[in-house]
Amino acid sequence: MELVIRGGRVVSPDQKIDALKDILIANGKIKAIDQPGSFDSLSGVKKIDASQKIITPGFFDVHVHLREPGLEYKETIASGTRAAVLGGFTSVACMANTLPVNDSAITTRYILEKARDAGQSRVFPIGAVTKGLKGEELADIGFMVEAGVRAISDDGMPIMNSALMRKAMEYAATFDIPIISHAEDLNLSKDAPMNEGAVSALLGYRGNPAASEEIMVAREIALARLTGARVHIAHISTIEGVNLVRRAKEAGLNITAEVTPHHLLMSDQLLMKCDHGCNHRHSRADYKMAPPLRSAEHQEVLLEALNSGVIDIIASDHAPHGCMDKETEFELAANGILGLQTTVPLMLGLVQHKKLSLSRMIQALSSAPAKLFSHNAALSVGNDADITILDLEQKWKLTPEMLASKSSNSPFLGREFQGAVMATIVGGDVKWSTEK
Repeated sequence: MELVIRGGRVVSPDQKIDALKDILIANGKIKAIDQPGSFDSLSGVKKIDASQKIITPGFFDVHVHLREPGLEYKETIASGTRAAVLGGFTSVACMANTLPVNDSAITTRYILEKARDAGQSRVFPIGAVTKGLKGEELADIGFMVEAGVRAISDDGMPIMNSALMRKAMEYAATFDIPIISHAEDLNLSKDAPMNEGAVSALLGYRGNPAASEEIMVAREIALARLTGARVHIAHISTIEGVNLVRRAKEAGLNITAEVTPHHLLMSDQLLMKCDHGCNHRHSRADYKMAPPLRSAEHQEVLLEALNSGVIDIIASDHAPHGCMDKETEFELAANGILGLQTTVPLMLGLVQHKKLSLSRMIQALSSAPAKLFSHNAALSVGNDADITILDLEQKWKLTPEMLASKSSNSPFLGREFQGAVMATIVGGDVKWSTEK
């Protein structure tokens, strides 16, 4: 069955396209892109009316926790990839912190098989750097690459041994895959549930200093220079982290970085408002992240760096948790929030307030993350038809019933948005659409 997307504004920054176009899709591929009305004479084709809508290359989230195998009470591959397509993501890359850890070809193949069975977004597994995420011995990286991993990372368990990280980067360079770093010096941040600063002092919590990130970003850059590896800094959150990445890029090193919506939009000041239930809606644990929410001055620098391209990618760090993980003392609560269904509308909010251009948002959600994973997702003839369609005018409120995830740990529940995903198309198949 052929599909025609009619009358939409195609915005594809890397191809310098911003114009009204019709797109013809056949056999899962983009068959033609032409002027509006070019395919009106075709019969027996399915049509999507995208007039007054934005058509973009399919969005790609490079930082997602799907939890399966082993933690299915939080999320499954099926529920997580369903949340992805509802949120406009045609592809996701899933972290290795499952049970068992994705440190073997067997687990990698299991994840890919479950993703095929789910039939929602594409899934790109990220393999562990070390066995069991213990930071002691390298995982079987070569076998995992052969099985299908597209990057390696120990994510929430930073590798403190610099010699081991050097060896991991050398392996990653050999296989031409990126190594993704959760840049945090655990010797500075251990047992610290929030950012170090005035708010942590007032609340009486031990703080995680910005220097914890700065030190590890500097180390990763030094090792990237030594090994020639492609190094990606996950969820960057500090001024000095950004400055280090900027200088590394100026020096010609193959360094990329991502930022999350919550680090762009929320600061540690929110924790001050969370005594006795955060206005009866959210608990303090809903704002507990790793890295933690920083102070407002860091937010300003992160946004400037995203606009300038120093930060390459917007990623959700989708981290579903069950009630038992969050409904406990702040110090003991799990880190992270849901993100797959809120990332796009939150970023559209920045666009509406003229703090981020639409083209830069689309680039940071599509071509830049696809490039990191060596995936060709351009809106061009012959490519897979992975497409996201946006409605910039739709107003809506996020409710628990709208979540596809098995978890509901989001500080954005109850929030009103303007801008929504109208349709998500993966390989020419409409996985989600507001059209009946």
